[in-house]
Amino acid sequence: MVLNIVKLGEDDVLRKKSHPVAKIDRRLKALLKDMAETMYAADGVGLAAPQVGILRRVVVIDVGEGLVELINPEIVSQEGEVVAAEGCLSVPGRRGTVKRPEKVTVRALDKKGNAVEYQAEGLFARAICHELDHLDGIVYVDKMIEDVTEQTEQEEG
Repeated sequence: MVLNIVKLGEDDVLRKKSHPVAKIDRRLKALLKDMAETMYAADGVGLAAPQVGILRRVVVIDVGEGLVELINPEIVSQEGEVVAAEGCLSVPGRRGTVKRPEKVTVRALDKKGNAVEYQAEGLFARAICHELDHLDGIVYVDKMIEDVTEQTEQEEG
């Protein structure tokens, strides 16, 4: 089921800290499935539970390498720095540059309750950082260096 994506300014849920998932049950698995459907329907690469109005530490990401579902994720290491443009499904029609780690290692649980760890770089690392920020009530515009317009992208490209 495609869920409604909360837009910045509509609801303060995007500014609240999410709660850890205590147990993985049918409802949580249904949420993961619905979040993935919603992300794909909106043509996004990541979606955090607060973006659909649910304050749980759950994210889904797909940067073109298959769906990654993370429950109670935490970044355990990071290295490097990259400034690049980002957008957000909760901030439609806007993009901006943000400084993020070049590489991250994230630990989480999968939907079976197994511990998983991903070493990510590039867009995958950026998506992890972006979505985990949502779990702490942070939206990319809070970290944005400058707005990116079509004109600035053409000048750079």
